[in-house]
Amino acid sequence: MFTELKQEILNCRLCESKFGFEPHPIIMGNEHSKIMQISQAPSQNVHKTLKPFNDASGRKLRNEWYHISDEVFYNPDNFYIAAIAHCYPGKSPSGGDRLPPKSCAKRWLWREIELVDNEIFILLGGKAAAFFFPNEDFTSLVFKDNSINGKPAYVLPHPSPLNAKWFKDHPDFLSSRVYEVEKAIHEALNI
Repeated sequence: MFTELKQEILNCRLCESKFGFEPHPIIMGNEHSKIMQISQAPSQNVHKTLKPFNDASGRKLRNEWYHISDEVFYNPDNFYIAAIAHCYPGKSPSGGDRLPPKSCAKRWLWREIELVDNEIFILLGGKAAAFFFPNEDFTSLVFKDNSINGKPAYVLPHPSPLNAKWFKDHPDFLSSRVYEVEKAIHEALNI
């Protein structure tokens, strides 16, 4: 059942006419991944390389926040990597990337959550947090313990340099909260 779902996602081309280019759905992991990490959408670099978090944000996440090696992060038994939109949505005319189409998450993400037997969730960025907790303040979500389907769910700001103001306004994240999340990740991975 999981293998079929993963193949369906990888073959999906529903947004091709909306994007104006061939979509490349990006997912990684298996049904026994210990951590399900959900972000907004793959970056343009990930779209080109087909490797999730193969960019500056990914390096910051692995090296500075999680304190794990690339080998640990890219081990499908450790991380299941998904997003609100599995494909890079393209550039917005106003700058930055387009918003991820919610139709992708509605079609695929709940089925993935059903089939992956993870221990914890990590939600990266405001769009991912809003999908699961639509009426809650993003910053409050970052600093509290949340749950999805009875499992711990940690909300993190996106590690992008574009978030510099948020980090400056909320120094407690880098001085304490990120270490709590790191500890939960290490416990889930038994490292």
